[in-house]
Amino acid sequence: MKKLSGMNISKIAIGSDHAGFDYKTKIVRYLNERDIYVMDFGAYTEDSVDYPDHIHPVAEAIEKGEVELGIILCGSGNGAAMTANKHAGIRAGLCWTAELAQLTRQHNDANILAIPARFVSESQAMEMVEKFITTPFDGGRHLRRVEKIRCS
Repeated sequence: MKKLSGMNISKIAIGSDHAGFDYKTKIVRYLNERDIYVMDFGAYTEDSVDYPDHIHPVAEAIEKGEVELGIILCGSGNGAAMTANKHAGIRAGLCWTAELAQLTRQHNDANILAIPARFVSESQAMEMVEKFITTPFDGGRHLRRVEKIRCS
């Protein structure tokens, strides 16, 4: 099994709707092969589902400290990101390139990666996952900005 360089992430939550099911399945396998424990909150088939039913549990797992990071997928990524970002302390970044996934960790301390499954290739999705889980938060001037995100 190949260990990832960079961050020492050991637990990740993942959730998707039917549009993200295929990529989610491949991402889970990819993470497991790297000895990362995955809490999989579905969807478990390509049958139509409501994305909030599978995204809220990902955000809740992070809020409770059960996992370090989350990955969420839906067709556009927007609904998934909007749902997750309703939770206090969640910073879900919608990304469509590996560079954006890296920057959302470095500059925004994002704790959830939102992937638009219908708008990126499988290889792009996998590159984003790797960048997201191996990139640390830069802190510094970015910390001040991140601390201003929370409303309550």
